[in-house]
Amino acid sequence: MRIATTIFLTDETIAPVRLARELEQRGFAGLYLPEHTHIPVTRDTPYPAGGELPPEYGRTLDPFVALGQAAAVTEHLALGTGITLIAQHDPIDLAKQIATLDHLSGGRFTLGLGFGWNVEEAADHGVTWSTRRELVRDRMALMRALWADEPTGYEGEFGSVRASHAHPKPVRKPRGPVSGPRTLIGGAAGPKLFAHIAEYADGWLPIGGRGLTESVPVLRAAWGSAGRDPEQLQVVPYAVLPSAGKLAHYAELGIEEVVLQLPPADESEVLRTLDGYAQYL
Repeated sequence: MRIATTIFLTDETIAPVRLARELEQRGFAGLYLPEHTHIPVTRDTPYPAGGELPPEYGRTLDPFVALGQAAAVTEHLALGTGITLIAQHDPIDLAKQIATLDHLSGGRFTLGLGFGWNVEEAADHGVTWSTRRELVRDRMALMRALWADEPTGYEGEFGSVRASHAHPKPVRKPRGPVSGPRTLIGGAAGPKLFAHIAEYADGWLPIGGRGLTESVPVLRAAWGSAGRDPEQLQVVPYAVLPSAGKLAHYAELGIEEVVLQLPPADESEVLRTLDGYAQYL
């Protein structure tokens, strides 16, 4: 099983370059970074985990800049977002960022994407909350048009692009209905989410990894109904606090990668945590 990591990198934590070097030297498989552009002070949206929103949410580094630094100082470490808030981006700009990072890293990028939870943050980006899932679907289709081998136009409900010259291209070749980098969708189990995964992703990025015994078979059924190759579905539990029993259970479910949560802390605490996680490599 591949053991990757995630962390809220901020202006107060370990630096991306230092962390990436340590992860590769220690044999960890990857680094995934979350995204929040800003956290409005006045907010009615509750923190999904309950209680007060941790301060690191408002201090998060831009994941693409940080992952670009990580790519420059590593050779094998996988790089990903967990997750990119697609609805809050211009899709033409984002397609370029993604393709550039994937190209410069030699195809090491995984696009973890999601629909968001913070209504006020999304509203400042002009996102209508009730249609955010359809917006994300539309923007993914537009980006796939820009990533196509030949100039390809796209006309969607929320945006369009003319047939264009757009390079670089993501390294990974199209597989079924999916093109672009490895793509995983985050979110809670349910028919809407599983339909999106089966339509335009390589798999699921479930936060915490709870309830997979029940939900993975349901996802596999939705995946098969969409005509997708059952061998290609990827489920990657995300932000996991590990134990030997938990990882063994994931392996029994056919899971091949897990993303462990690192503390949003300074260098010494993060490295101590990595020392503890080394037993799972």
